[in-house]
Amino acid sequence: MTNQPPRPRRAALTRAAFVTAPLCMLVYGLIRLSDPDHGPGAAWTAGHIALLAGVLQFALILPALHRMTGPARGAGRLGAAAATLLGLAGMLAVTAQAVIDLVVGFRAADRPEMSRLFDEIQSHPGVLPAVYTVGPVLFYVGLLWLLVHLAVQRRVSPWRPVMVLLGTATTVVSLDLLPLGALFFTAALLPRSLPLTARPERQEPSSVTP
Repeated sequence: MTNQPPRPRRAALTRAAFVTAPLCMLVYGLIRLSDPDHGPGAAWTAGHIALLAGVLQFALILPALHRMTGPARGAGRLGAAAATLLGLAGMLAVTAQAVIDLVVGFRAADRPEMSRLFDEIQSHPGVLPAVYTVGPVLFYVGLLWLLVHLAVQRRVSPWRPVMVLLGTATTVVSLDLLPLGALFFTAALLPRSLPLTARPERQEPSSVTP
């Protein structure tokens, strides 16, 4: 992976994504709280569209965080690349989960039928770990790893990875706490004072021969 700066239009979209992605997660959490039956219906569909919109924006955010690590070498460079790839893999898993939830919501007439369809889908080999248990965890691991890496480099404040850790822990405790978790992610990704460019390569002083 390279640390080339994005084009102006993409850079503007990326900066906006740092705000709108966690806000989409907040919208999803609030809609979920308003729907005690958890689908199917308009609330289920709207909530998962918001979730999908938020998750897809991390296709811009994760590479941007990787570019911020600058021209690291050796283990640091490999670590940043691995964290980005893990985050993107997890993002794909969460995307697949949101798409499945939308399709099931459209196909099912009531909650028992949704449960039957989910059981049918999850019974296929590999689907449960890839989409529901292991896969989504990679997203949080990759995002946290990147921010810790940047904090060690002193490119971001140490409280940013702490906010991601709190947001992740809050979501794990209960999905009903998704709005609170989204607020932690919003704080972690606020683009203000976030250097969305790579650290310039340090130039070696040129030797002067007599």
